[in-house]
Amino acid sequence: MTDPGITADPAVTYRQEQPGDAPAIEALQAELFGPDRFKRAAYVLRDGVPPDPALSFVALADGRLIASVRMTPILIGATPALLLGPLVVVPRLKGRGAGKALIRMAVAAARDAGHRVVMLVGDLPYYGPLGFTRLARDAITLPAPVDPDRVLVAALIEGALDGLGGNAVRSR
Repeated sequence: MTDPGITADPAVTYRQEQPGDAPAIEALQAELFGPDRFKRAAYVLRDGVPPDPALSFVALADGRLIASVRMTPILIGATPALLLGPLVVVPRLKGRGAGKALIRMAVAAARDAGHRVVMLVGDLPYYGPLGFTRLARDAITLPAPVDPDRVLVAALIEGALDGLGGNAVRSR
């Protein structure tokens, strides 16, 4: 799928992640986040739970994978939710809109599939304009240390964040 309205680069195309994309995605994650990435709260939360292929997308340029975003099912307290991430973009192409386009696609696909809440660990100035916000500082706890100001959520339907809180855990 190509959407020139989302990114200024019409040479970038977007599609759902396919099984053959995994090696390129894993290599990009390793390059960007290094070997300590597995200790990060979001990685601990995703460990052992495959991303939802219907809600995970990639960006391609000249036939090469240049960016990826995944959605993984989790629970926040007793509430089913999705964990967005990791979002990865080839460093030399950052700032051109591919990451934001992927987030918009993933969130729209999640909404269309009937999901209610998406959570991520990230910076509010980047993710806020895409519909993410903070809850109370300690409303959501993760299974590893994380700056609580970086725990962000998006409501996919009206009222989805009302009363949301608790431990974020892997979906079984």
